[in-house]
Amino acid sequence: MSFPTERPRRLRRTPRLRALVRETRVTPERLVYPLFVVPGDGPRREIPSLPGCFHLSAADAAREAREVESLGISGVILFGLPRAKDPLGTEGYAEDGVVQKAVRAIRSECRDLLVMTDVCLCEYTSHGHCGVVDGAEVKNDPTLELLARMAVSHARAGAHVVAPSDMMDGRVRAIRTALDASGFADTPILSYAAKYASAFYGPFREAADSAPQFGDRRGYQMDPANVREALRECEQDVAEGADVLMIKPAMPNLDVIGAVREDFDLPVAAYNVSGEYAMLKAAAAKGWLDERQAAVESLTAIKRAGADFIVSYWAKELAGWL
Repeated sequence: MSFPTERPRRLRRTPRLRALVRETRVTPERLVYPLFVVPGDGPRREIPSLPGCFHLSAADAAREAREVESLGISGVILFGLPRAKDPLGTEGYAEDGVVQKAVRAIRSECRDLLVMTDVCLCEYTSHGHCGVVDGAEVKNDPTLELLARMAVSHARAGAHVVAPSDMMDGRVRAIRTALDASGFADTPILSYAAKYASAFYGPFREAADSAPQFGDRRGYQMDPANVREALRECEQDVAEGADVLMIKPAMPNLDVIGAVREDFDLPVAAYNVSGEYAMLKAAAAKGWLDERQAAVESLTAIKRAGADFIVSYWAKELAGWL
């Protein structure tokens, strides 16, 4: 009987052999953990659709950040729920806004942890859209000034990285210009360069109270059917001064992550979004799959597709598992 001369199974026989030849590794320093900050000093409250994630006061966010740092995770990204909402999202760029306070609290407690901030109006506007609204239309250009003000206020509070997620045309240039003019030329922009209009954002919108009050976001977030358009979006953001390109959501867009990684030399990030996290949590709670195995497999796939780092609600658990 003829046997194959190559037997790939030889290197799969034991855990040590498999680890020795593993091609793709997810490590804590390649993870970023999202935090939701709220006004006041009340107790932390678990978010029903995001088990294990909480609404946090600035002080609680600082304590959570200390734990994140101790686990070897590189950074946190902050999302805020304001005291009050209005049509222009004023609380989003207020110097004493909820995110600005949390940035200062975290920076005072954590020496090395990277503090990133989401730059978008949707959490702060009474209509729930990511920009200035005129009638039923989200206006692009009037939104840019407000996004730039928000980014500068975050940098002034101490944010290491600002991350615009609004998908307005020209926002990276507007933010870069404003940061430079305000003395923050060294603050990087992590651009949500290819953010798709996705059903996987549902739990986040509950957590951030940011669901649109009318219509949807398909007029400015990307059509999930398009990949060439994603590359054009990335090309534009690179030209405008983006330092990192992010794809969101991650799992449905592994091909997009791969295409961006192949076409651009900038670091590539991916957001393992709330719906990806919540659906595996729900299935694990039913006993239908092993959560740890499914989470590690999912994030390994995102890394293998080409992401340099991943924003994930599993970051803390993964740091222990890995």
